Amino acid sequence: MRIIITIITFVLTIAVAPAQSHGIYKMPPFERAVCCIKFFEGLHQAKDYPYIGYGHRIQPGEHFRLPLTRKQADALLRRDLRKLCKMFRSYGKDSLLLATLAYNVGYGTLMGNANHLKSRLIQKIENGDRNIHNDYIRFCRYKGKVVPSIRKRRNVELLLLYRK
Repeated sequence: MRIIITIITFVLTIAVAPAQSHGIYKMPPFERAVCCIKFFEGLHQAKDYPYIGYGHRIQPGEHFRLPLTRKQADALLRRDLRKLCKMFRSYGKDSLLLATLAYNVGYGTLMGNANHLKSRLIQKIENGDRNIHNDYIRFCRYKGKVVPSIRKRRNVELLLLYRK
């Protein structure tokens, strides 16, 4: 029940903030992205291996002393998000939005790899089409099924990070 109240409060804060010109919208966009990821990911525990911190997936050759402190997890999240922002730099004002999405779904899912074609979202952005809401929200599936909590996360990310 406490989690539901927290989520409702967070969403209402975001919905009301533009009208009142305060709150999370006063933060720089990168900080908004960090707050959003922290809120939805939560701090992963050792039982969540290979995920640690705020959703970092341990890569081959990486070694961490577990459990991570909140400060270490925050630094790891920021490092990962900056790295993704650099990878999406050519997308200009959409680079942070795409980096935030890629943090959750993976770079290859968006940009294409051996298993995926380039996503429709990326194709639209490359063609200059700014009507991306529905394509962005489509990234709310887990094992082929729509997950309502992920759909809410995508909506919040769009509210916080999408710039027309």
